[in-house]
Amino acid sequence: MIKKEKVLPFITAALDEDIREGDHSSLACIPKDKKGRAQLLIKEDGIIAGIQLAEWIFEIVDPNIKMQNQIQDGDRVKKGAIAFTVEGPSISLLTAERLVLNCMQRMSAIATKTMDYMKIIEGTKTTILDTRKTTPGIRVLEKWAVRIGGGANHRFGLYDMIMLKDNHIDFAGGITQAIAKVKKYLKDNRLDLRIEVEARNMNEVKEIVSVGGIHRIMLDNFTPEETIAAVRFIDGAFETESSGGITNETIRTYAECGVDFISIGALTHSVNNMDLSLKAY
Repeated sequence: MIKKEKVLPFITAALDEDIREGDHSSLACIPKDKKGRAQLLIKEDGIIAGIQLAEWIFEIVDPNIKMQNQIQDGDRVKKGAIAFTVEGPSISLLTAERLVLNCMQRMSAIATKTMDYMKIIEGTKTTILDTRKTTPGIRVLEKWAVRIGGGANHRFGLYDMIMLKDNHIDFAGGITQAIAKVKKYLKDNRLDLRIEVEARNMNEVKEIVSVGGIHRIMLDNFTPEETIAAVRFIDGAFETESSGGITNETIRTYAECGVDFISIGALTHSVNNMDLSLKAY
């Protein structure tokens, strides 16, 4: 469960972007004292996400809006179901409508895609991770949706974990040099951050293991056969993560290689919004 304080800045900015001086369409034709009711209609099967966020949006737009949930975040839903009903000032319902829908449609799509991947690897020890390939400004929502769908979050940003990828390694002069510089940096700055290092081939895996002092090795664009060999060589000394172009057709094969994690950028960068609508009744 995410804390309200984490998403308040987003809600405030999004409402300012949309409303500014006022919802003139509604103000022009609807009496200020008019009350209304609406319900969120599910228009395709999937995993619902964003109900808690919708509650907070309605609350911020107008505390007089009352919301009644029929389902909860993470529930599997069918086309035709009602997620919740809202009742309150009609102008306020219309003002909040688009932001609620925009958020819930994308979050539900991400949660659904995550759950689909989780079902494919069911029975393995592997956990599915998201990446930083998110929409600028709404990362908190997209990573929240991944968790609702049963996945886990990788690092949230550049500040909460050390991740040495190919460019870091090349700019630093090699794997050994990069890891040594990171350890010194963390010590000098009194930082306690986990370290992950990307490997592009088996030789790099061997060098990372030899240097040590890290937490996770990312096996980037390894074939399943190469992944099996790497996992056997690492032998539990460090966490392992597969990454790079893994799809729903190949994810089970990689999970069965014994990796601890599989990171998938497509969870957040390549989803089609779930079809939802807020209808007056």
